Amino acid sequence: MIGILYFIVIVLANAVGAISGMGGGVIIKPVFDFIGVHDVAAISFYSATAVFTMSVVSTARQLASGRKFDWQIVSWVSTGAVLGGILGNSAFEACLNWFGSNDVVQLIQIILTVFTLIFAFVYTKYDWKNFQLTHVGWYFICGVILGFLASLLGIGGGPINVSLLMLLFSLPIKDATVYSICTIFFSQFAKLFTIAFTTGFNRYDLTMLWFVIPAAMIGGLLGAKFSNILSPKRVTAVFQGVILLVLFINLYNAYQLL
Repeated sequence: MIGILYFIVIVLANAVGAISGMGGGVIIKPVFDFIGVHDVAAISFYSATAVFTMSVVSTARQLASGRKFDWQIVSWVSTGAVLGGILGNSAFEACLNWFGSNDVVQLIQIILTVFTLIFAFVYTKYDWKNFQLTHVGWYFICGVILGFLASLLGIGGGPINVSLLMLLFSLPIKDATVYSICTIFFSQFAKLFTIAFTTGFNRYDLTMLWFVIPAAMIGGLLGAKFSNILSPKRVTAVFQGVILLVLFINLYNAYQLL
């Protein structure tokens, strides 16, 4: 029953995540927290796996459709995201060891996620002035920040990906969503790679992956399809709507923990 529930959540979350560039984890993580069946480490792992799978499917679909990429942006942001993903997962494991409580770590994740949600909503709502940074160093730094937050918070990518890419590099929202998904691929690959060679996967119920991975693939395909159809205005509307929904879920989860 839980597997089927997770399947439905991931299909819907990843479809919306692929459209908006958020990656789905920003929805999956708080919804799984709300369901409350698994601990914070397992939920972060399932979310990372789902979002990684979605990013593979969505990127492949975008390439197949003839979508053009600025490979300088992709390569440097993604390289930074790999480093950030490793650092973020190390910080997550350190938090689990330091606090020794799933509730405390979950509350820290919620607080940081809420701040990123508010930043993303305000940025897209009020159309702040964008920078036009072009040096590869800025691409790398941006990737490190995004990879670190994605891995630490267990949300895969989140709204800050799209907002920061737009803010720093003056990218249109539809371009920013594509580069965000590429960043998510590398940051979550780094997270899963780090788990494999540190704590290992034995502490997780791996049977859940029979539901997680197919759902993530379906969601990624649906999201990539609609991403090519929807106008930038519609993508922005989806982006902002998801932020408000996820903000509410996170605030409710925080209330339950206090």
